[in-house]
Amino acid sequence: MSAERLLTSSLRELAAALAEGRIRAEALAEAALERAQSLQERLNAFITLTPESALAAARAADERRRAGNVSLLSGIPLAHKDLFCTRGVRTTAASRMLAEFAPPYDAFVVERLAEAGAVSIGKTNLDEFAMGSANEHSHFGPCRNPWDTSRIAGGSSGGSAAAVAAGIVPVATGTDTGGSVRQPAAMCGVTGIKPSYGRVSRYGIIAYASSLDQAGVIARSAEDCALALTAIEGFDPRDSTSLDRPSEDHAAALAAADGRLDGLRLGLPREFFAVQGLDADVRRAVESAARIYESLGARLVDVSLPRAELAIPAYYVIAPAEASSNLARYDGVRYGYRAPDYVDLDDMYRKTRAQGFGDEVKRRILVGTYVLSHGYYDAYYLQAQKLRRLIAEDYRQAFDSCDLILAPTAPTTAWRLGEKDQDPVQEYLQDIYTIGANLAGLPALSHPCGFDSAGLPIGCQLIGPYLAETRLLLAAHAFQGKTDWHRRLPPL
Repeated sequence: MSAERLLTSSLRELAAALAEGRIRAEALAEAALERAQSLQERLNAFITLTPESALAAARAADERRRAGNVSLLSGIPLAHKDLFCTRGVRTTAASRMLAEFAPPYDAFVVERLAEAGAVSIGKTNLDEFAMGSANEHSHFGPCRNPWDTSRIAGGSSGGSAAAVAAGIVPVATGTDTGGSVRQPAAMCGVTGIKPSYGRVSRYGIIAYASSLDQAGVIARSAEDCALALTAIEGFDPRDSTSLDRPSEDHAAALAAADGRLDGLRLGLPREFFAVQGLDADVRRAVESAARIYESLGARLVDVSLPRAELAIPAYYVIAPAEASSNLARYDGVRYGYRAPDYVDLDDMYRKTRAQGFGDEVKRRILVGTYVLSHGYYDAYYLQAQKLRRLIAEDYRQAFDSCDLILAPTAPTTAWRLGEKDQDPVQEYLQDIYTIGANLAGLPALSHPCGFDSAGLPIGCQLIGPYLAETRLLLAAHAFQGKTDWHRRLPPL
């Protein structure tokens, strides 16, 4: 099996090739590393590649296979967003502040995938500390979209989405605080799922906004997402928000399905389709996807999310407030970057944080500190938390009349690099369809549903009730059984 074959292979196909001896895990890792290196200058999808440890892990996977001790993911190459701590491997959060940080431990997600035998080839690019919707806010430069390298890959998990879309790896990890798995998945033409809050442990994820952050996965198809999600679920006592419930075999549920969605009630939120700025091509593609779901047996119903437009202001109070608290630890004293020249402790703090953080991170720290300050906490932060509860209640009421919600993932396709640099609010507005699921702690999935007139991928989003990941995956899997958008490859 060649590197080109890796482009179109599903996890099951790769696992079968490994099981039948048609390829070794070591050769698969070599192919993934070679493709990553060959595309790095064009895409900048990776911050760190780890060829030595990847090949060692692949050889170990081959040894275990010879001994008959393997799982389905054994020997499968993958990449981790550079927000997941990896023991002894540089973990930067795409920031100068952590440019040389090598953690002494692995994140829970990294542990689980390593235990399953998957082979990490490196760490992918992202917006600094996961703050952004474009993957332009990285100390290591922007990640570029494989479909058009003059455009963004989406953020913050842009490197992971680009690596999967470009056929470097079949699966990659990501984190989603306000859409950071789903939005880059949509813009790169792949599938991404954000689980319910607490479904996957946050242990070892460098924190942005702790009440919103959730680990997720990006892959080419819903089935591949199901296989990876099953591997990373489970209770973790090190995370106080981790749900004490066993992992579900989502892939088995997909395998048992007949490809029909008879009786599924699919809600179309009228407010989402009335958003000013929704691109006409995106609207047409999502409406076409709704008709395909209808042909599979789903029943389309009209639902309302009356406070949908308030999700953006609520999020951009709550998330920066939590960020200002989480990022207070980066002071140049214990670890990370320290300014080289200073006169006293206060000067060292100021210069370290001014030099170590990028513009977008500093912007959010300032906003967060302001809304938490005396005299403004009640007016801003407390009101935002009340709005969050009301938004969650809107979703709960919507699910009284539907089983899943169907919506665009983003209002536009990928824009050109630098296009929104002078107006950060325009970038924030790209999260209008995704933020609600994070505020409510709900699972959500984005899958490809077409292309715009410029040939750029369009994603459509499914949002489910709490812990309805299998339902989301079943619906997307049925859709992908009838369409081939997820099989399309960028012209690299």
